[in-house]
Amino acid sequence: MAPPLAWGQADLQRLERSWQSLDQQLRALDALIPPDREPSPDPTSPAAPLPKALLAPNAAPQSQLQPSQAPAPAPLSLPNPAQLEAGRVQGLSLMEALGIGFANNPQLQAQRLQVAAALDQLQARLGTYWPRISAVASGNTGQSSSYNVAPVGNGNLGLGPLFSPGGAFYVPSGGEAYFNQASTAGAVGLELDYALIDFARTPAVQAARANLERERQRYGNQLRQLQLQISEAYYQLQQADQNVRIQDAAVRNDLLILQDALDLKLAGLVPRLDVLRRRAIEASDQEALIQAMADRAIARRRLAVVLNLPAEINPSASDPIAVMPSWPLNLEQSLLAAYRGNPELETILAVQTALARQRDVTAAQLLPRLALFAGGGSYGQNVNQFNVTASNGGCCGSAVIPTLNSSGYDWAVGLSLRWLLFDAGTTSGEARALQRRVEAAGQDYAATRNAIRLRLESAFFNHEASLAKLSSARRGVAAALEAFRDVRLRYQTGLSSELDLSVTQERLISSLVQRLNATVGVNISYAQLLRELLPVPRDPAAPLNPALIWQEPTPAGAATRPQLPGSQP
Repeated sequence: MAPPLAWGQADLQRLERSWQSLDQQLRALDALIPPDREPSPDPTSPAAPLPKALLAPNAAPQSQLQPSQAPAPAPLSLPNPAQLEAGRVQGLSLMEALGIGFANNPQLQAQRLQVAAALDQLQARLGTYWPRISAVASGNTGQSSSYNVAPVGNGNLGLGPLFSPGGAFYVPSGGEAYFNQASTAGAVGLELDYALIDFARTPAVQAARANLERERQRYGNQLRQLQLQISEAYYQLQQADQNVRIQDAAVRNDLLILQDALDLKLAGLVPRLDVLRRRAIEASDQEALIQAMADRAIARRRLAVVLNLPAEINPSASDPIAVMPSWPLNLEQSLLAAYRGNPELETILAVQTALARQRDVTAAQLLPRLALFAGGGSYGQNVNQFNVTASNGGCCGSAVIPTLNSSGYDWAVGLSLRWLLFDAGTTSGEARALQRRVEAAGQDYAATRNAIRLRLESAFFNHEASLAKLSSARRGVAAALEAFRDVRLRYQTGLSSELDLSVTQERLISSLVQRLNATVGVNISYAQLLRELLPVPRDPAAPLNPALIWQEPTPAGAATRPQLPGSQP
């Protein structure tokens, strides 16, 4: 056996310099961390309690939320302090969330109004096939003053005795006359205007029909998008709930292992290092728990925003996590089904049709328009003349009647022709611009088609990957759980180190999180696939039957009912 190496003075000095160098490096690293306002806690002190601000948003649901208890807030309202302080947590299922979201979501409500507006616009365009009949009325009253002077009379014109001195129409030179006149008049009648030939009328109606179809297709696409948003928000809330449970279990397990380490240290079986490491791990896991609670509070609020719930309600997911089944179609079948009757693509086709008809309306301005017009009515007038004064023989031969009432009626019928012959190319230029927009809509169709394919393929591949990862994660959790049980027993009997226990525990928590993420990934990718193929109504008045499991569309008239998740455990 070789003799032990003897430590000389030089060796001790080198070791001391090494320790001093390490101490300087640690101090330099510590200087990079901003100083805390509070003194460093004792590493042996117990963990601090959870933040109070996170306890209320993470409270357990007090009751099940009913759709009738969740009316949408007024559009122009703001929450008051009493509503915010009286916040309560209520549970709801995914199907209930879909029902509330379809009824409350402001974007969907706005689209319903857009559909109604487009229908009203179509009805207005259809009215152009009928004549326009208007009632007209007018009335006026006023007063005028007249002063007439004849510098040269009419007695020398040789017009006969009536224009000679003393005649009825004689006006001497320098004759003057002054009088006031007040009149009140009124008229009432009917006017008719009917376009017999109008080449812009039919394209305008067709454009309005296309606009209505566009808004209806947008409504259907928003239904798909809203269901995806609600499903994603709900699944993410389930994920946040489960992550809180995982992190809470990790902290509770840390406390049990810490107690084991303290007991073993008192028995002299493990060093102080094991206890300190366990406290560091427990503090780290508590940080993860606090962040998980914050994530759950945010996930609850995100779902409340999508559902447009009242300010005092915080939703909680009452459905347990259930894995969606495998997608029933292959990639090619999914793509063909996604393109067939897709409201997103149909919207662009409707936009293109509306632009083409609007182009025809503009071009029709260059064509003649023949219209029939007719009108008729009666009128009445009252005239008063007063303050009549004549001087120098009078003037102007005007008949002066103190009070005169007159009335009558009139009517007219005719045809009007309007034909724009020259406008410097303004109308044709507008028609060409609309044609360019029609062509641009075709390019939008191509871009949307490609985007749909990318979304569907991404969801399809992620769904397949999530299913495979879930299978692996399940095996990983089973193995990590058995390994953790073994290593903990070995640590309690002194056959394994605390480091092995820490690594195994970290692997178990990671496996649980991976299984959770894979499960939620399966559900979210399934919802993304469903968003591209989900049959939805285009009429806001039609009933909504949200389906969480895709199936072949039923024939017209066949009864349908909502499908629930969880067909596979």
